[in-house]
Amino acid sequence: MLPQRFPFDAAPAAFIAAVCVMAALAVDAGHVAAAQAHLEAEYTATLAGLPIGRGTWAIEIADDQYTAAASGATSGLLRIFTGARGTGASRGSFNGDQTMPTTYVATIDYERGKIDDVRMALAGGNVKDLFADPPLYPHPDRIPVSDADRRGVVDPMSSTINRVGGNGDPVSPLACGRKVAVFDGRVRYDLRSEFKRIEMVKAERGYQGPAAVCAVYFEPISGYVPDRAVIKYLVALRDAEVWLAPIAGTRVLVPFRFSMPTPLGLGVLQATQFVSAPPAGHPSVSAKTQ
Repeated sequence: MLPQRFPFDAAPAAFIAAVCVMAALAVDAGHVAAAQAHLEAEYTATLAGLPIGRGTWAIEIADDQYTAAASGATSGLLRIFTGARGTGASRGSFNGDQTMPTTYVATIDYERGKIDDVRMALAGGNVKDLFADPPLYPHPDRIPVSDADRRGVVDPMSSTINRVGGNGDPVSPLACGRKVAVFDGRVRYDLRSEFKRIEMVKAERGYQGPAAVCAVYFEPISGYVPDRAVIKYLVALRDAEVWLAPIAGTRVLVPFRFSMPTPLGLGVLQATQFVSAPPAGHPSVSAKTQ
């Protein structure tokens, strides 16, 4: 997502940002070591059926470590009004089925001299160092971010990486039913998911098979102004969905599709290519590629 930031004051990131900003994920896959599982995917973003962004995403997983990096840009009519390009990256480890990020960076260049820059270092789920430019402007009604709000959190990009416990098929109801505490450098919020169904998906290139469809709910905690229309809209939203597909040779699922209604029509982030490979010598048992 470009890159997990929302361009308006005090609004959420993660996949919510992907559709609302209407920019696609993108990534430089880099050099993948033979012992790593990896994903290379391409996405398009549409609003009311009109293309407004595109890009690619890549994730690498080695043992209990993960890395992800993103860059993307708006396109189509949206570029005329809010041309933007961004880059971002996250790195961390897994603790059971939980992500434990250590670093997160995200930069968006709006092509009119305005740059949004966030850099964050974490340890054990706690924010240790933070740089955010520009900072949130003062507002008498803004709920302040406390020290407690910076503990037990993940960054927006890490919040999209789901590792499923157990030994059964990871594409299951267990992929949902989560509550993730997210801090994007300015706003602290919870993302909660509930299992809805299993859908069959097919990328133009790469994965074809089942995806776990989760309902997604947003709950702001701090750093936001309660009376803002966008906050009220997201809190009341009950029709957002994320479709999770597996990375071959792992129990990790990541978004294949995300959708949510907006005042301008349905926003969708959809994978057109979703190519993953297991570690060397590990047969793929959870994903099909073509």
